[in-house]
Amino acid sequence: MATSSSPCPHLLSDEAKAKLRQVSTATLTSQLQKHGFRNTFLAGLYPLRPELRMVGYAFTLRFIPAREDLADELYDNTKNVQRLAVEAVGPEDVLVIDARGETGAASFGHILGTRITARGAAGLVTDGALRDTPGFRQLALPSYIRAAHATTSFVVHHPLEMQVPIGCAGVAVLPGDVIVGDGEGVVVIPSQVAEPVAQAAFEQELREEFFLQKIASGASIIGTYPPNETTLAEFECWRKEKEI
Repeated sequence: MATSSSPCPHLLSDEAKAKLRQVSTATLTSQLQKHGFRNTFLAGLYPLRPELRMVGYAFTLRFIPAREDLADELYDNTKNVQRLAVEAVGPEDVLVIDARGETGAASFGHILGTRITARGAAGLVTDGALRDTPGFRQLALPSYIRAAHATTSFVVHHPLEMQVPIGCAGVAVLPGDVIVGDGEGVVVIPSQVAEPVAQAAFEQELREEFFLQKIASGASIIGTYPPNETTLAEFECWRKEKEI
């Protein structure tokens, strides 16, 4: 199935986007647990540009195992679903690829990565491999992968669908989900809870900044982390001083 743009039933406010670019994926997983979502972190992936933050909406692409009668060794740009996805990804989209955890060949390459960067993509995530990884490290495109592999995709992958629910690194990803990446990895936020999660994560990190300062100065974790009433009162005074 092919569509021209990512469905985003719950778009983020500018304030929420700004907060998601600041908070860690660790904090986000904690807040998502409070909303009942326990399996949201894409374990086993690593960033090629860990200094870049990623916030965007999931644009999904699903591969199945390659089969000889399905192979597209010439990569027909008018029919190949991977190529159609490249020309459909738009600004603020994160291309999330279900490669089944298969790292025996790449699921994407540098030229295609350059194209989605030019189209304004917010990032690229695959639970498989990328080829041309030195080139990806030069792109202004946050990219997360399980491995590097020089072999082209059709050897083990056949692109079947885009903009459908997928699994990536063992996590369900729906088109339009909010995808956040930092130096640790990638978290998937169901779009309907992304706004409150962003706000709560920002508040959590603000409190933890204060707790960390106290502990670094010699305070015990007892009464500090988690905080007692005295510590919370101290935090409120600290917050007012910072005018946050």
